[in-house]
Amino acid sequence: MLQWMTDKRRFEKNVGLRQNCHLILELLYFVEMENMDIRMEKTEKAIKNAFIQLRSQKPLEKITVKELCSLACINKSTFYSHYDDIYALAEVLEAETVASVLNSIPHRGEYTIENLGEFTRELCLAFVSHISLINVLFAGKGQSYLAGRLEKEIKELIFKKYPEYRNNPEKNILLSFCIQGSYYAYTNNQDVEAETLIHLIEDIVKLLQPLY
Repeated sequence: MLQWMTDKRRFEKNVGLRQNCHLILELLYFVEMENMDIRMEKTEKAIKNAFIQLRSQKPLEKITVKELCSLACINKSTFYSHYDDIYALAEVLEAETVASVLNSIPHRGEYTIENLGEFTRELCLAFVSHISLINVLFAGKGQSYLAGRLEKEIKELIFKKYPEYRNNPEKNILLSFCIQGSYYAYTNNQDVEAETLIHLIEDIVKLLQPLY
């Protein structure tokens, strides 16, 4: 009986040790995963910052992976574990910028054709808050790309609430005019004081009200 009790205690002790080891290993695994996530996040940030710095100095097609890696203090294999090439990185940053511009419009999705003046103002303010990044990422031919992406995304927001607008040529043309017109009017006249420019663009859109 005494031997059985001794064996039982040893067994329970061994089981307890194994359970504790298992818990410790799990904890170490989660700590390592968290550290890995932090490292990946820091690397991702370094890559994007390096790209933006280079993009502010030269056209996209002139940027090489080698110089980006040197600036970001990473090796090529690290870069390629994140992106297929420079163009893939550019597309991600462009998409993120478009999403950020849209998310900074306070009442997106609530606008109708009847209040495009207010919408235009908030759209221009979204441009203001992102203008430095816009000027870098969408320099030159990229301007038309950004304008097209914004038009597509904003129209989808409005069409979700007002599906009858989707196949209405008049509404589509008016939306295109307000979105693209506001974008180019703002980005091509940045020497004008921001509030004055925004107010003028808003007034022009409001003059179209009788056509709505």
